[in-house]
Amino acid sequence: MKKLLSLLLATLLFLVLAACGNSEKEEATDGENGDEPVAITVGATSVPHAELLEQAVPILAEEGIELTVETYQEYTFLNEDTDNGTIDANYFQHIPYFEGQKEEFGFDIVNLGGIHIEPIGIYSQDITSKDDIPEGTAFIMSRNVPDHGRILTLLEKEGLITLDENVDKQSATIEDIVDNPLNLEFDVSIDPGFLPELYDRESNALLAINTNYALEAGLVPTEDALILEDTDSPYVNIIAARSEDENNGALLRLVEVLRSEEIQNFINEEYQGSVIPVTE
Repeated sequence: MKKLLSLLLATLLFLVLAACGNSEKEEATDGENGDEPVAITVGATSVPHAELLEQAVPILAEEGIELTVETYQEYTFLNEDTDNGTIDANYFQHIPYFEGQKEEFGFDIVNLGGIHIEPIGIYSQDITSKDDIPEGTAFIMSRNVPDHGRILTLLEKEGLITLDENVDKQSATIEDIVDNPLNLEFDVSIDPGFLPELYDRESNALLAINTNYALEAGLVPTEDALILEDTDSPYVNIIAARSEDENNGALLRLVEVLRSEEIQNFINEEYQGSVIPVTE
């Protein structure tokens, strides 16, 4: 009987010690050393957006945030994919485009913060000075309506057109031009991605090309643009996410990293003024 009792007590003691060991192991797994990385997926166009996100990947990894960058060739799907949860956030658009998309499609997305400005430029193969633009020159810009006011405002600033003073310049269209002394012939039917290709073919035309497409085509805006937007442009490129992720710690940390001195130095060195970082 004594042997049986001793055996039972030993078995009970073993089970108690095992349970304590498992409990400590579970606590370690649930604690700081056992936490799994937080995973976020951000969609972006290739240049410079995806390139900048890739710079943030190792920085975030050190903090336990796994950033996956999904590069899109067609930017028109990015807000939709963010809204429906295919990706957690996107990085490709400026604020007027973002606001226009929300109004047109009802996307429930928010602006988490601005990262950089891409000054838009006016390019031409053969025209080398705005003072030498021939009368009747074709002026080609994309069918992306939110960019029209931006481009027309730039032309007005350079004295090439005059816009109706009663119109909000950011939303101006070619119908709002009240004076066109050079009789520029406006074409607003082109997909923005095709503009660099037209630049090679339409040598006597003027083309308004977004910096990301110019860079992809090997153009250097600060050197090749006939006219380049000033650095005080309100068209800041932002990180956008679903409204429910407005306070998502990993996404907010991504914004901070992209605004960090390390990333800002990379932008300045890599793009030489063609992409300009912002801090707020």
